[in-house]
Amino acid sequence: MFNQRIKIRDLLKSEPENQQVTVMGWVRSFRNNQFIALNDGSCNANIQVVAELGKFDESLLKRFTISAALKVTGTVIPSLGKGQKLELKAETIEVLGDSDPEEYKLQPKKHSLEFLREIAHLRFRTNTFAAIFRIRHALAFAIHKFFNERGFVYLHTPIITASDAEGAGEMFRVTTLPIDNPPRNEDGSVNFKEDFFGRATNLTVSGQLEGELAATALGEIYTFGPTFRAENSNTPRHLAEFWMIEPEMAFCDLEDNMDLAEAFIKYIIRYVMEHNSEDLEFLAQRLAEEEKQLPQDKRSELGLIEKLKFVVDNPFERITYTEAIDILLQSTPYKKKKFLYPVEWGIDMQSEHERYLVEKHFKKPVIVTNYPAKIKAFYMRQNEDGKTVAAMDILAPGIGEIVGGSQREERMDKLEQRMKEMNVSTEELWWYLDTRRFGTVPHAGFGLGFERMVQFVTGMSNIRDAIPFPRTPKNAEF
Repeated sequence: MFNQRIKIRDLLKSEPENQQVTVMGWVRSFRNNQFIALNDGSCNANIQVVAELGKFDESLLKRFTISAALKVTGTVIPSLGKGQKLELKAETIEVLGDSDPEEYKLQPKKHSLEFLREIAHLRFRTNTFAAIFRIRHALAFAIHKFFNERGFVYLHTPIITASDAEGAGEMFRVTTLPIDNPPRNEDGSVNFKEDFFGRATNLTVSGQLEGELAATALGEIYTFGPTFRAENSNTPRHLAEFWMIEPEMAFCDLEDNMDLAEAFIKYIIRYVMEHNSEDLEFLAQRLAEEEKQLPQDKRSELGLIEKLKFVVDNPFERITYTEAIDILLQSTPYKKKKFLYPVEWGIDMQSEHERYLVEKHFKKPVIVTNYPAKIKAFYMRQNEDGKTVAAMDILAPGIGEIVGGSQREERMDKLEQRMKEMNVSTEELWWYLDTRRFGTVPHAGFGLGFERMVQFVTGMSNIRDAIPFPRTPKNAEF
């Protein structure tokens, strides 16, 4: 029954030749007791179904309410209306699922994004979110395609882990111990030896360390999976649960790493531009309308599609961290005390600093390299100057950092020394150090936050609109 249906996207690409077809979808509107706008999620466009006057019972017509699910069989004929070349003249209409218009929260009017987050189970049914999540799918597919074409191995790293790759400590604990009365040691601390895994475990913040293990045997691998940060950041840029893409490459230095990351970003954006042009055009128009409400100085200089083309067609600017700080110190916002956060060598640049470099100074994506060692993780390769590490961040217009990566420290003595300085246990990470004991090689990798990429490509201002069900502080609905 159901496999005989044609998707509306495919039907709209065909020519009207009086062919008989079956479509299924949800009612977007029903007017004049005759014209049904039907949508099945395959595209934002609706098919107009013509229910000939007098052909269908009044009791059936009353059930064609907003979001009711219909199965329609009919004849494809040329359309007399503007903006569409065909319509479906209905012969049979079956209601697969009724929808009470009094109870349905998604009425045919403009809703705020904040309201739609409260009904995330229904927001897929709006044109905006249907376009976003089709683009999200295309980006995910393009990611696998990119790495597969280059001979990378897709690796599934653990979601439950005993290691903290970032050394940040902001992790979600995983335990089966009773919360109200856990077993305790003599000193009063929780006795995790009685826990499920026999030790303290957490949700992963990164698959990088495990990825390095595979890369030093398979050559080139990538991970693409969920990661978790128990960071109490209630901002438009942070999520507690998000997806990361993390390639790791043996026989690779910082420059190779930058080249791959730039090629990767351009490839996946180009893929979406080629395969989701209608969705991008819709979101570009939506963004343009939204920006009309902003003051002139807050509007983007480029439209969404122009921005994506600019990223794809131009080389990314490459500067050192020291050069970036010098630019910020010479900037008008710094001299006029417009930055909220201080600027000096050694700071961890804030979003306002990153966006100034990208949006005002260079006006294109920027790769910043060679950060101060003090603000970076233990595994990054130490430079000869003794102050910086071979790290790189890619900064993108609108959101700031989108990629973070580095050449990894392959020298055993340097790595152990750094771990001791940062109080990272060499005993717990004995398995990580083994890769430096047995055939160590220069290697590098990076991480790209998938939702930030979705946000960048769709033009959405809040990262909570780039993932189906956002997990944020005090919010785990749905």
